[in-house]
Amino acid sequence: MRALQLSRIQKLDILPASAYSFLEVYKPLTQTHTKLPIFESLIPLGYPSPADDYIDRQLDLNDMLIQNKLSTFYLRVVGDSMKGCGIFNNALIIVDKSKRPKDGNVVLAAINGEFTCKRLKIENRKVYLCPENKDYTDILITEDMNFLLWGVVTYAINPFS
Repeated sequence: MRALQLSRIQKLDILPASAYSFLEVYKPLTQTHTKLPIFESLIPLGYPSPADDYIDRQLDLNDMLIQNKLSTFYLRVVGDSMKGCGIFNNALIIVDKSKRPKDGNVVLAAINGEFTCKRLKIENRKVYLCPENKDYTDILITEDMNFLLWGVVTYAINPFS
């Protein structure tokens, strides 16, 4: 079992949009935009302070969170392997398939047909997918694995309950 060398990962392309059509989890970001008020004042997390009485502007989360609308999708994750970087069970992750994955990025990958969200690590010309939870171990990507990088995770939206 040989490790996947760095030169091979550079040849991997993010799959085209048509490849996502078979996934039930794929949800394209449509033109539905809802602008909500955003208040100018910052809210301290320590002691409360008086809030401003006016709205500064309208905020559209699509404009704030999505850079490449045609190459971005979102999906819900299950599990706690990425809790160390703020991706918790039942979080909604935003994935941009147009971004070139780099060492240190959190990525959505497929290994032997199964999806996972992990931090990409390239070390000593070897490729690893690393969890952000000490209860899990790193995954060394080997040449005998069917390995695809689907995209780079750009944001995670976590529910409180």
